[in-house]
Amino acid sequence: MKKVGYAPVSTVGQSLEAQVEQLKKHGCDPIFQEKISGAKADRPQLAKLLSSLQSNDTLVVTRLDRLARSTFDLLNILNATKAKEANFLSLAEPWANTSTPIGKLMLTVLGGLAEFERSLIALRTSDGRERAKKAGVGFGPKLKLSSHQIQEIRRRRELGESYRFLARSYGVSANTISRVR
Repeated sequence: MKKVGYAPVSTVGQSLEAQVEQLKKHGCDPIFQEKISGAKADRPQLAKLLSSLQSNDTLVVTRLDRLARSTFDLLNILNATKAKEANFLSLAEPWANTSTPIGKLMLTVLGGLAEFERSLIALRTSDGRERAKKAGVGFGPKLKLSSHQIQEIRRRRELGESYRFLARSYGVSANTISRVR
């Protein structure tokens, strides 16, 4: 069982020293350090840390906002930690400690709230899509040819004009013309 620290900063100008010092005081070794924007999904040192976790290890951060960009991001990281049968601890938020019953409860509640929020977003999105369809809003890519042009292409194809010639005259590809039936 080891304590594995993670100390990220979002810009190159910021210093990792305070975080590293706190993590060392708490007995963390190794400490993964990263100077990268928290908005980036690809954080190589965090990925390396998560893959190195073993059963009964504890991932330690100084504060939750140092670890995750959003609730969803936090829950994904916590799930990856749990999948490794490791624990999680935030030094600034003592309730965020998955090795204690109250910590597990708090993070379970947080996960439930995030799932509820995802469901609400999906429902609102679906409702909005339905209202837009009823209002006549079209979905998908914009059509390259109007219905008048399609009728004209059919007529000209019957007269023997080539796909390539028609494509040039309408400013589309020959494949687009070949799909007109």
